[in-house]
Amino acid sequence: MSEKKTNVETKINAEEFAVAQKEAANSTEVYTHKFAKPFEHEDKKFDELTFEWGKLTGKDSLAIENEMSALGIPLIAPEFSGEYLIRVAARACTTEIGSDILEALPLADYNKIRNKARSFLLRSGQ
Repeated sequence: MSEKKTNVETKINAEEFAVAQKEAANSTEVYTHKFAKPFEHEDKKFDELTFEWGKLTGKDSLAIENEMSALGIPLIAPEFSGEYLIRVAARACTTEIGSDILEALPLADYNKIRNKARSFLLRSGQ
């Protein structure tokens, strides 16, 4: 019987982590995501969204952790949790939006924004 590995490193692909660290080195405090075509959600239209990562606080992180806990979503490595990252992005957005809007984005846009949030968190933890 093999021993179960429970540490974070075994749950994160090493290659993905290395790429994320490289991207983090080039991350900025503000990111503006421009949509190739306007994104519409519940009668709202967006041509772009701006994210001010530097305005986030520890209180934001704790609130996200509490929200995820209340939803029964485990949090092992925030930098690699889509649920955590998209909530971080929603709080950093200069347009008042919820994570539901970001979840409704086309996958390419969602991934780009999620990766920018990841880069910010990785860089800020260095």
